[in-house]
Amino acid sequence: MSNPQPPHPDILPPTPPPSNMKAWLYSSTSGGLENNLELNPTARAPPAPQGSQVLIQVLSASLNPADYKVPELGLPARLYIGTPASPGMDICGRVVTTGPLARHFREGQLVFGSAATPIKFGSLAEYTLVTADQIAAVPEGVDVDSAAGVGIAGQTAFQSLEGYVRAGDKVLINGASGGCGTFEIQIAKQMGCRVTAICSTRNMELCLRLGADEVIDYTAEKDLVGMLAARGTVFDHILDHIGTPAEMYYQCHRFLKEDGVFVQVGASSMTTQAGRLAWPAFLGGGRRRYVVLMYKPVQRQLVQLGEWLQEGVVKVQVDSRYEFEEVVKAFEKLRSGRARGKIVVHVGKDKGNNYEPFGIGM
Repeated sequence: MSNPQPPHPDILPPTPPPSNMKAWLYSSTSGGLENNLELNPTARAPPAPQGSQVLIQVLSASLNPADYKVPELGLPARLYIGTPASPGMDICGRVVTTGPLARHFREGQLVFGSAATPIKFGSLAEYTLVTADQIAAVPEGVDVDSAAGVGIAGQTAFQSLEGYVRAGDKVLINGASGGCGTFEIQIAKQMGCRVTAICSTRNMELCLRLGADEVIDYTAEKDLVGMLAARGTVFDHILDHIGTPAEMYYQCHRFLKEDGVFVQVGASSMTTQAGRLAWPAFLGGGRRRYVVLMYKPVQRQLVQLGEWLQEGVVKVQVDSRYEFEEVVKAFEKLRSGRARGKIVVHVGKDKGNNYEPFGIGM
């Protein structure tokens, strides 16, 4: 692990499109994606961008559970992605060249964002290929590692709140110390909400520092749901990243207002979501609206997140930083479920006005 990369100037001289690159590749996920990753020093680089595509030299990437969960869904998922493939969706890097419909991005410009789904040329490689609507310019003064950490987690957090809450609402976040939860605390506060965060003892200080008004230590509560129910129907919105306790949704009518929404942002098991969706209220299922959030890139939200980063009112909580050769270790940390915030991988190097590829032999 290493120190964060410093802020970078906006425009640097372009580099020619590559024919090959250094990349982490997988063709199978048997036994876990990270156990199938191999670092290839001469992997095929992405093709020249077409239409609204943008070819980016990756400087930093950050990891998300979907980076391994989606490829591990089985053969159909891998056929959709294509193999051999590089994992990784979140990026911060410099524009190499663009398709004809993406000329508003300039060669050498520092950009950030994420692919919509796992792709063949993912961000754990020297170069990646995304569409122009999935990225935005990095605001001046925002460092590369922070920009790389926004992508999916930042936009998912935004989407879990926008359109659901308004100033003065009380928001409950179950699993508030993870990559997405740390953004939700801060964004909810920007929207004028009062935030109650649920986390473990070791993460209480973090959640308070990020702006939570109240923190509940689930390890100290023998009956978390009963404790929440004793407060009455005080919450306007609930965000659940964990899926446990199992009865939290089924009993949420006791502490979530009638017009409130229970949003499932993530869960430890797909069966959690399926069960909560399928079990009808008249048989003991949940009595409040239940939404399973599906992330999608929204450039407007990405731009707003960049502005908040620049203003310092939203910060990226970085759990750990790894060098490019340490990608397997980074995935092991991600899978452990113990990360407090984002896991960042340094993919490329950027020195002053002469940025250089991470290329072979460096």
